Amino acid sequence: MAGKGIGKRRTLLPYLLLLPSLVVLGMFVFYPFVRNIVLSLTMTDVAGNVVKFVGFRNFERLFGNKTFLNSLQVSFRFAVMVGVPTFVLGFVLALAAAEQKRGSRIYETMYTMPLVIAAAPASAIWYMVFSSTGGMLNYLTGLNHPWLSDPSTAIWCVAAVTVWANLGINIIFLLTGFRNVPQELIESAKIDGAGYLVRVRKIIVPLASPQIFFVVFYNIVTSFQTFAQVRLLTDGGPYYSTNVLIFQIYKEAFYNSRFYNACAMSVILFLIIFIITRVQFFFENKGVHY
Repeated sequence: MAGKGIGKRRTLLPYLLLLPSLVVLGMFVFYPFVRNIVLSLTMTDVAGNVVKFVGFRNFERLFGNKTFLNSLQVSFRFAVMVGVPTFVLGFVLALAAAEQKRGSRIYETMYTMPLVIAAAPASAIWYMVFSSTGGMLNYLTGLNHPWLSDPSTAIWCVAAVTVWANLGINIIFLLTGFRNVPQELIESAKIDGAGYLVRVRKIIVPLASPQIFFVVFYNIVTSFQTFAQVRLLTDGGPYYSTNVLIFQIYKEAFYNSRFYNACAMSVILFLIIFIITRVQFFFENKGVHY
């Protein structure tokens, strides 16, 4: 009997240890997620209380809404404008810093400095750079261009700030992957006459593919979740040119008090990211080597 009691306690112990984490996840992740789905299928008042159940009519209305469709288009465009240069720059800089040399720590620190700056002060600094009156960019170029007020350049400015902010995390993970490549393989390839680009393509990239996969995944997700830069630099303007989907969700909820629309948009954003990640994991099985 004593043995059975000890066995039960051992069985319960892991669940008791996990209980605090499960409670926190339930309160701040699972419950809000389910609640969001429920509200997306209802009409709500200005306080967010459910008025009536409408099913999928909220989603039908959204796909007839030009502002929402524009925010989708801007979000996908923004994801490409951020994801591609962030990865390319991170890859090149990490590759350049992969060989540890004297003073390399200084460059590594410089590359990753944006990570320690919060989005709000960083956006304030970049706002002064892009400002049309006394901005540093106009001063250096000799122009007098309203970078953040021109629809053709505003989204590029926000994308540049986001690339700068995300570059550090790309470099950290890629640099870790590159430095984990056994030097014996690199030296053997050199002896066999393999050039630098061949060594990168045939040895470094395959062996660092888990880190590369993570960085690509991270860039896509964060580009769709970029909010602070849009809010502080352009406020979604001018003329909705930087009105990404997550900012439109914010406006629907807190400007217009249409919580049902905001919840429906959140579900759509979740599905977009979910589909993209499933596609990525499909290709992971073919191109990532652990």
